[in-house]
Amino acid sequence: MHDAFQTGSLTGFRGQSFFFPPKACSMGHPHVLSEEYLSVALVTSDVTLFTIISFVGMGRRATKEVFDWVWNDPKIMKATSTIIRLMDDMASHEFEQQRGHAASSVECYMKQHGVSEQHAYQELNKQVENAWKDVNQGCLRPTAIPMHLLTRVLNFARAGDFMYGGGKDIFTNVGEVMNDNIASLFVHPVPI
Repeated sequence: MHDAFQTGSLTGFRGQSFFFPPKACSMGHPHVLSEEYLSVALVTSDVTLFTIISFVGMGRRATKEVFDWVWNDPKIMKATSTIIRLMDDMASHEFEQQRGHAASSVECYMKQHGVSEQHAYQELNKQVENAWKDVNQGCLRPTAIPMHLLTRVLNFARAGDFMYGGGKDIFTNVGEVMNDNIASLFVHPVPI
């Protein structure tokens, strides 16, 4: 078992990630969210947690080296977290602001760079596109991690794109599209 599970640090760190330091939104470089903000915000996408859970379900194919690889936050994991976090923030931005929820990447980007909401969306979409390039690169380049394991990470990115693509948060606001997809997977039998 990995040290993080023995000490409980994975769940403890995730719980702390909801308390963004105020200066996290005001630091950084032009056209990029601050590293401090992202280091906290990306944890809330739960990509590391769900990747580890999915690998546990794969039995012996997921070795200690694979879990160590996940824990060391490789580029494909960070990119997948970025895709999910930024797309979620853009899709749920207005709803979250109405609830008085914590600042999202949209709010942080607007404040950090003094730009309009529309400009923030454009720049964050560019960051999502760049993250997709990193995911693709992580799947195409030869790696010590078997492709059947990398596919799990790729599928998390795909799921994020499905749930938050088109500027709609169908994860939080379940509607006809999500209901139909769930029904097609679990309710309606597939003819063979």
